[in-house]
Amino acid sequence: MKKIFSILTLAGLSLALNSCADKFEEIDTNPNSTENPLPTGLFNNGNKEYMDFTRDGWVSGRMMLPFIQYSAQRQYTEEDRYQYRLTTGTQLWTRTYYVAQDYKKIIDLNTDPATKAQMANYGANANQIAASRIMLSYVFANLADAFGDIPYWSYGNKDADFQALNVDANLQPKFATQKKVYADILKELKEASEMIDGTQDVILTDGDQLFGSPAKLKTFANSLRLRIATRVKGVIPGAEAHIADAIASGVMTSNDDTVGLTYENNLVNPSPFFATYIERSDFAISKTFVQLLKGEKGNFGVDPRIFKYASPTSVKASNIRAQNMVEATDISQIKGMPYGVPTTLATSQAASSSYFGKSVLKPGYTEIFMEYAEVEFLLAEANGWSQDHYEKGVRASMERWGVPTTDIDTFVAALPAASKANVMNQKYVALFMQPNEAWSEYRRTGYPNTLLLPGQTADLNVPSAAGQTTYTFTSLIAGLTDVPTRIFYPTTVQTLNTANYQAASASIGGDQMNTKLIWDTN
Repeated sequence: MKKIFSILTLAGLSLALNSCADKFEEIDTNPNSTENPLPTGLFNNGNKEYMDFTRDGWVSGRMMLPFIQYSAQRQYTEEDRYQYRLTTGTQLWTRTYYVAQDYKKIIDLNTDPATKAQMANYGANANQIAASRIMLSYVFANLADAFGDIPYWSYGNKDADFQALNVDANLQPKFATQKKVYADILKELKEASEMIDGTQDVILTDGDQLFGSPAKLKTFANSLRLRIATRVKGVIPGAEAHIADAIASGVMTSNDDTVGLTYENNLVNPSPFFATYIERSDFAISKTFVQLLKGEKGNFGVDPRIFKYASPTSVKASNIRAQNMVEATDISQIKGMPYGVPTTLATSQAASSSYFGKSVLKPGYTEIFMEYAEVEFLLAEANGWSQDHYEKGVRASMERWGVPTTDIDTFVAALPAASKANVMNQKYVALFMQPNEAWSEYRRTGYPNTLLLPGQTADLNVPSAAGQTTYTFTSLIAGLTDVPTRIFYPTTVQTLNTANYQAASASIGGDQMNTKLIWDTN
């Protein structure tokens, strides 16, 4: 039901709907569902589904991880050279709206006089509404970060341009401008945080798998507002005030505040990125990233997180599946896959390249929505590139990954002085496996400054059969001389919501991969 409803909402199949209007209720009924699903199931399902499709082998593995050069493909290197499959972008778009419907349904159930009292049995109405507003803000912000103008819905703002998630009102929703979307998200996060009832012990009496307590939800909302306000400062009026207010209202202060979803330690419901290795082995860790961790690029020296992030080249796909991977004991045992090589060179390089580390490739991995280390880097920026917050961010990241304390102390003591470049390069290292956020930060700031860009030459791991030792990274997308600045709108939207698609395309400056979003000003 959810998928049919979303397709009709977003694609605008108005002619088809008119022709079968009499049977719509029959089509849109799932015989296995209840009329009013429980909010606990909706919330937990929405959160898990979002991680399932944004951290899998498609949106993450074949688009965002390679965009920001955490990974490099072992076979299909066209995607490393920016020629991603358009169906991957469609998945991000369509399934985000599926999840948004779950959150909106919780709000509907908690505001409808006919169901509000019943829903209170599962947690305070205010807290259920607040949690849904916060998660809607999270998914809509990520969607706008990827595409630009988007169809948008708001609990607290009845702007005529906010037409998403409402099939009765408009089957071909307008695209709200980025300025309206980001401004409203900041407002939603502030209002949602302030409506949380802190006298309650839980958000949902049956338990949510993400926050557990209203206090943690509030801290997440304030931290997320700090992230988004930092992104749009200087572009959205009032963003600077939101930065100050979010900090004053209480952001994350330790790794206990980190928000993540831990998957089951089995092969039935494993973490989405690990699941890609059950039958395939397409993804290696990128050489440009390994060079940064080894100290061959940048100015940080050897980063002990390398042993957590990357495996020794002796680890094979069979070890990943059998879960008997080992950690490297020396950095010489780790080699990254050369990023963006021509397909003809991929096989020769893959054999000598490292997979991701055993701390990543495990069924019970925890996918992160937002972590404390990121907040410290945001605070470093907010405080004029503060040395104290910079060091705390590095330390928090290493502690979360289980780096030995003595290694942490040694690395932090040798950190170069805080500056925009040093803070943002370390933030990039800390955001490993959160590629959507790392990609956004690169576009906003230009860091990390260690990526391989189109037209540049890099070394192969081993000579090719013809004796070639270097290659030139070549974008397969005309006009791209840097990392993509956005992705294409889905073709279904282009064809089935044409007028609004054309208006949005004109509004952002063209539906191209080198069109900059409003906050991409570096």
